[in-house]
Amino acid sequence: MRKPLARAGAAALALALSMTTLAACSPGGAEESAEPTTITMLVLGDKPTNGRLEAMLKKLNVRLEKEANADLKLFYVEWADWQTQYNTQLLAGDDSIDLITTATDWLFAWENADKGAFLPLTEEMLKENAPKTWAQVDAKGDWDLTKLDGEIQFIPEDNFTQWTNHGFFYRGDWAKKAGFKDGTITKFEDFTKYFEWVKENEKDAYPWDVAGTNDAALTGYLQGHTDGQTIQQVAAGNYFPFQTTESDPNTVGSWYMEGDELLQAAELAKKWNDIGVWREDALNYDGDTREEFYAGLSGTDQHHAQTFIGTIVDNMTKKQPGSDPKFFYWGEENGNYFRDILTHGAMAVNATSQNPEKALQVYDLLRNDEEDYKLLNFGIEGTDYVMTDDGKLGYPKGYDSSTDALGANFWAGRMDEFEPDRVTDAPNKQEIYDQLDAGAKDYPYSTLIVNKDMIDPTLAAMGAVLSEYIPQLQYGKFDDPAAAIDEMRQKLEEAGYEDARKSIQTDLDTWAASQG
Repeated sequence: MRKPLARAGAAALALALSMTTLAACSPGGAEESAEPTTITMLVLGDKPTNGRLEAMLKKLNVRLEKEANADLKLFYVEWADWQTQYNTQLLAGDDSIDLITTATDWLFAWENADKGAFLPLTEEMLKENAPKTWAQVDAKGDWDLTKLDGEIQFIPEDNFTQWTNHGFFYRGDWAKKAGFKDGTITKFEDFTKYFEWVKENEKDAYPWDVAGTNDAALTGYLQGHTDGQTIQQVAAGNYFPFQTTESDPNTVGSWYMEGDELLQAAELAKKWNDIGVWREDALNYDGDTREEFYAGLSGTDQHHAQTFIGTIVDNMTKKQPGSDPKFFYWGEENGNYFRDILTHGAMAVNATSQNPEKALQVYDLLRNDEEDYKLLNFGIEGTDYVMTDDGKLGYPKGYDSSTDALGANFWAGRMDEFEPDRVTDAPNKQEIYDQLDAGAKDYPYSTLIVNKDMIDPTLAAMGAVLSEYIPQLQYGKFDDPAAAIDEMRQKLEEAGYEDARKSIQTDLDTWAASQG
């Protein structure tokens, strides 16, 4: 499936590197002393500017030099236009990057593996250079989740509990005043009532201060009003346009192309726009709307469950006392939400890395050595964090996550055994986990690999159409949403939607047959 040139190039590189490694050995077989090798890891997020990251790396690298004769450096793909920047960086052939944060559901892992961005990892290579990681993943039987054409493409973050299903964060105190019992909202469209109350009674606040090319007003509605199951492996630009349904899991379709629910969602968004739920220039606004939420200037924020549990509750409790922050998650009405897949976070070795073996050695330490892990993920004890008498991870007096966060963003190798509860966790964290787990579904297509070689141009064309219409529908900017959706669907057909759908259907049929 992968491009022959990419495969040949990766194989040649691995051979050349093996020969280089041998050449670096003394006649007796022992490696000659050398300067520490710098291993650069690509991570997602805005690079911190508070100096804490550099201080942590200085301390961590003292350890890594002793343990692996290596230093760690981080390369950030920042959030501005991150999808484009990420994929461009991976396919640039930049041999200064060694480790790449990836994922099969949001970081295009299969697409980039297919294009030769990652170095295939052999069992021998992993056992020799990342033995603890190999053993843990192997014991759980998870290596098959990472294979393309029988070759391991990346290492799964398969030993870390998290919930990244999205939804609204809102204020329970305001919802209660708006007439909701206990300040709890249980239906997506009921946010209209909440937004109207905020607009009328909190004059300084937007009901939902949202920014950029967000599609939450559509996706949140669609997830809670259909049994659509998004095929996470197929993106068209910034959008995921193909779904199956729980009632018909072997037929590929699209909630952008079929049914009346998209129109219903768009009409609701138009209503919200007419109310003045968001700022008029929301599509082009680039301010920090989460900080507006913390400041009491927004009634709503949007992200996933883990953010609510680990960040929102603590910050709102401190910065807006009595706000009673709550979380409404997409699909809450109908149980249409999923547990995280085990490749929601994963680590790959760059196909053009000059030091793949050393990169794996460093990764094995970051993932499995407790002291290295704590430094990278938590920072320097006493400065970035403290441990309480009851074993929880806390923060020094005056610490503010908005300005003092470490920001290393190691999202591709976290381990439950090294993750203590935090004093900033929501007090009802376990209750939230239990509630989510009780109703969640397992994503059914974790091992489905879609061959996009022939449909990449079609997906790009579809992405251009969707980027023209979806943001405008999300923000209720079309006077006639029905006409706009009809026009969008016609343009998607002209872009080749049906050809792409049939191609994906063929892959799904083949995969389904292999499942027995």
